[in-house]
Amino acid sequence: MYRILTAFISATLLTILMPVTAGAQIGGEATYKFLNITNSARVAALGGNALAIKDNDITLTLTNPSLISPEMNNNLALSYVNYFTGNNFGFIMYSRTFSKAGSFAGSLQFMNYGKFTQADETGTITGEFSASEYALNIGWGRHLNPNFSIGANAKLIYSSLDVYKSFGMAVDIAGTYMTKNELFTGSLLARNIGSQIVPYISGQYEPMPFELQIALSEKFKHIPFRLHLLLTNLTRWDLSYTDPSDPNNQADPLTGQTSQPTGFEEFADNLMRHIVLGGEVTIAKVFAIRLGYNYQRRQEMKLYSKAGMAGFSFGFGCRVRMFNFSYTRAVYQAGGINPNYVTMMVNLGGFSKKN
Repeated sequence: MYRILTAFISATLLTILMPVTAGAQIGGEATYKFLNITNSARVAALGGNALAIKDNDITLTLTNPSLISPEMNNNLALSYVNYFTGNNFGFIMYSRTFSKAGSFAGSLQFMNYGKFTQADETGTITGEFSASEYALNIGWGRHLNPNFSIGANAKLIYSSLDVYKSFGMAVDIAGTYMTKNELFTGSLLARNIGSQIVPYISGQYEPMPFELQIALSEKFKHIPFRLHLLLTNLTRWDLSYTDPSDPNNQADPLTGQTSQPTGFEEFADNLMRHIVLGGEVTIAKVFAIRLGYNYQRRQEMKLYSKAGMAGFSFGFGCRVRMFNFSYTRAVYQAGGINPNYVTMMVNLGGFSKKN
């Protein structure tokens, strides 16, 4: 716990100071945003889109390639998410280790936005069109020593939005440190470093959804519980926005003034928007119960009349021999339709060992 607090304080100072020299993109300011959507059920249950856990879970390497290891050799993973209003996405992954080249993980991400009604400027319906996006990822990881590992993902990205097509390339770079007793793990991740090669409109290039993150996890020594902390968007301090529909932003009918948060309230709100918390309890190494909390998601998606469980996520994982199944329910809005995450992982090498 002490290590997480120390790293958290350091990352908080980094988050505050980094905007002096860097900028980041959030909603509406970058293309290919599907790259940062959570795919793995386990990651979704813990509230974020990246984790620092070295337990040979291949699905974690989609966002943290420094976790790729020889122990993942011949592992296959499939993930599917039933999202909103007919949207669905997921991935298929496979890992292989070569004696000389090292350990690799290949994956194909897909995002299907479904069918849309097409109409002209007068509102006359002229047909339908579809939209989808794909990313082919090749990840590589290597252990420098028992405590440090590095990794990188190379991505080929294709996007098709009706008649608008785009192609891009990006890389993720990550480094992970783990203590000798394997209780504490910390990762530094730089995600989606790249560019559009072919923009949707000729000559109009859009920025990539770059993000700098720190992922930390601490496993307690005498109880089967692991605490997770993800620090997001470290190159941009202020992630808040002013919503005119928020009752707190309505002008007083008598004075015409709106209420303003105190300096501490504003600081605490900005700080919490960078923090994602999660907890995982493992029972007999075969069953796990997971819970996550994402403050930023809660602030963006809650209803002002009823916040409910917006921002919370919960799920479980079950391991049976070579198979590992995970399910998650993430609450985006109270009373709304919320996504379900399903992930299946299988160690194909287990079949040959059995034979």
